[in-house]
Amino acid sequence: MSEGVERAEVLRLLDDEYARAILTVTSREPMSAKELATAIDASPPTVYRRVEDLQAAGLLAEELQYESSGHHYRIYRAVVDRVSISFADGEYDVRIDTTEETTADRFTRLYEGLR
Repeated sequence: MSEGVERAEVLRLLDDEYARAILTVTSREPMSAKELATAIDASPPTVYRRVEDLQAAGLLAEELQYESSGHHYRIYRAVVDRVSISFADGEYDVRIDTTEETTADRFTRLYEGLR
């Protein structure tokens, strides 16, 4: 879990249908906010609020997508593989397993996006 992120905040996010939908679709492929709004049938402000919260919790990453025309825009991808909750000794714990991406993986994705 990201440093400073409260367990309750992660659970609150996962309880939100739009946050779950964003994580679900971006686990398949990175998407822009506009694409997300269409894919999950949500307004752009709703998407941006959830994206911000998911990023703060360390569940979503933001990258720049470059086009051959020189334009660029932000895309988002899920970086969480699994969330598990355990209960023991009168307490609970939330564990988040994230996708580890190497610098080489990021470079390859950036290069492929330029073609």
